[in-house]
Amino acid sequence: MKELESLDAAFVIDTFLLLLIGIGPKIALVPFLDATADMPEATKRRVLRKMLTTAAIVAALLLVLGGLLTRLLHFSPGALGVSSGIILLVIAVSMVLGHESGNGGDHPVEGRDPMQVAVFPLAVPYLLNPAGIVVLVTLSAEASSIAVLAVAVGVLVAVLVLDVVVFRWAVQVSGKLDASRMLVTEKVFGFLLAALGVQLVLNGLSDVGVIH
Repeated sequence: MKELESLDAAFVIDTFLLLLIGIGPKIALVPFLDATADMPEATKRRVLRKMLTTAAIVAALLLVLGGLLTRLLHFSPGALGVSSGIILLVIAVSMVLGHESGNGGDHPVEGRDPMQVAVFPLAVPYLLNPAGIVVLVTLSAEASSIAVLAVAVGVLVAVLVLDVVVFRWAVQVSGKLDASRMLVTEKVFGFLLAALGVQLVLNGLSDVGVIH
């Protein structure tokens, strides 16, 4: 109980916001709608289940085993931050520069098995993106107690529940969504993600002592 009492609201809120960016619906929503636009309703739901399940399983494994992986593979959270920031920056640039609707951006989906599309690129790296991977591995590696890890698991579950609600709603109303508005929000969010990618790189460089 003392360990739980040491966890303040700021930690919970920060973790929630970081995971909302890292495994929340915003980055994956437009690619999901594009990739499934011409699919039958039943196939859309199968793709959605596969995408959510894959992202949830990978996220849970990273949260439980992330600390062990950093030791086995001999990389630091700082190195992970730099590499993930670069990848997130690439994703953000593709969002800002745009893509033609339905082609899946940098990951063409036409002619591919819908279940493969659900795993890549929808589950990873769109739903579970590099920012989420950094947050989960860092939480796993630096958690000071079981209580901290348990709270992180609870926050992750809350974000995944939000994903389920948002994507199910999107499947139901996909035919009524304004594509131009969705595109504008994607580009605005892409700018914000670019800034986040740069910040991840800076944080990683600071962690490894390159900058201060």
